[in-house]
Amino acid sequence: MSGIGKGVTASSIGKILQTKGFKVSAMKIDPYVNVDAGTMNPIEHGEVFVTTDGVECDQDVGNYERFLDENLTTDNYITTGRVYSAVIERERNLGYKGKCVQVVPDIPNEAISRIKKVGQKTKADFVLVEIGGTAGEYENMLFLEAVRMMKLREPKNILFVLVSYLPVPKMLGEMKTKPTQHAARALNAAGIQPDIIIGRSTMAIDEPRKKKIALFCNVLEKDVISAPDIQTSIYEIPLNFEKDGLGSQILKKFGIKSKKRNDLKEWARLIETIKNTTKPVKIGIVGKYFETGSFVLLDSYISVIEAIKHASWFNKRKPEITWLSAEDYEKDSEKVKELKEFDGIIIPGGFGNRGIEGKIKAIEFCRKEKIPYLGLCLGMQLAVVEFARNVCGLKEANSTEFSPKCQSPVIDFIPEQKTLLSKKSYGGTMRLGSYNCQLTPRTKSFQAYKTETIRERHRHRYELNNDFRGQLEKKGLIVAGINPERNLVEIIEIKNHPFFVGVQFHPEFQSRPIKGHPLFNAFIKAAIKNK
Repeated sequence: MSGIGKGVTASSIGKILQTKGFKVSAMKIDPYVNVDAGTMNPIEHGEVFVTTDGVECDQDVGNYERFLDENLTTDNYITTGRVYSAVIERERNLGYKGKCVQVVPDIPNEAISRIKKVGQKTKADFVLVEIGGTAGEYENMLFLEAVRMMKLREPKNILFVLVSYLPVPKMLGEMKTKPTQHAARALNAAGIQPDIIIGRSTMAIDEPRKKKIALFCNVLEKDVISAPDIQTSIYEIPLNFEKDGLGSQILKKFGIKSKKRNDLKEWARLIETIKNTTKPVKIGIVGKYFETGSFVLLDSYISVIEAIKHASWFNKRKPEITWLSAEDYEKDSEKVKELKEFDGIIIPGGFGNRGIEGKIKAIEFCRKEKIPYLGLCLGMQLAVVEFARNVCGLKEANSTEFSPKCQSPVIDFIPEQKTLLSKKSYGGTMRLGSYNCQLTPRTKSFQAYKTETIRERHRHRYELNNDFRGQLEKKGLIVAGINPERNLVEIIEIKNHPFFVGVQFHPEFQSRPIKGHPLFNAFIKAAIKNK
């Protein structure tokens, strides 16, 4: 079944192999016909992650980056749409030299060439390939066919890992292996025999169940790896896998010896910090891609959540994150006073009109009440709108995203975005990927990064309108960061505030569990001081 943790499993295997001295890369195969994840609804599909070279992809790529501490690229992400588009384009350009182009083998061969390209380009010892979807469905059949063909051609270089769910029905209290047996059979029908089975469940797999899975799924008992629910953090999973000797089993099957002793000490120290940190820091996230009680919200903002956690652990604090609905502040202005209960407030990125005025009210409250505030992308743009309205006296100030004909468009398109949208082109047309940012000395942002030039990842169409920049700065808005190539404002701050920073980019995409991200680290430090 979907959602059981294939991405985190792949990431954890990668971390284990990495600590044994190997270079590892990872890639996600999504069976969607979408060319990328850019046009997908985050409530339904989860967060859209952006790579350094500007590819909008599945949130699992974010997990790979966080676990491996590696920046991935467009090559590390495949979709059905991408593969078919490439094959059709090659056919139109006579790339197949007049041959009849067929779904099999030409589509699987395209997928194989992309997998091999990642290994060659990154010079990786191991390439972890996560095939999205579930065993037995038609959507990922061609990708299963691709890896079957790879195994046939290079039997010693390919290893299959099945991640399967082992339910424990409440009325029985007994773990059931039949779904895993069916999953293994479904893979067998596609010509694939799993080498290792990762058993996901609420509890560890006992010996009788391991024996049963081994017998009926045609694997060795030691190749059945227990993956119970983790209460502390997903970052504990590599340590948990190593209890069953997963890393050694993988290397043994490839006939490879470890390059160095498995060194998960730094990772283990992180887990100890997470477990032993009790002092809380209370962070409120004002957003709209969630509903009360919905688990989907975690996927919609997963990189922001992880960045808060990383920075909190870095500052030896236990993060307590509360979801706050921007729409509630639109209905009841008094409710915004609840923000005083928090040590810091974040407004993340987003699209669309819903909840915008509520977010602006929250920003105004944080500015006036000196509550540490971090605005990410849309959170920065709305901070400019709020400042323009309530400090500069531009009562009609707005973004043209929400009010195309407003009198004071302090946030607006840059010219090329207008051209792209006039062609009704949406996918992959925003300002995407990493751009330079020159920091202003003696600002909070400069103090956080401790360097003059940074590179951060973007995903947006709208920018601070430079026609209003002088007016905003005159009233005390600080331009703390500029893209030097385009003279675009990247970071804003305000004077006489413990921490009020808005950034046009998404720093959460570059946060890592052990060291955090400089801007989030500084924000959490300010939140602790505010406490």
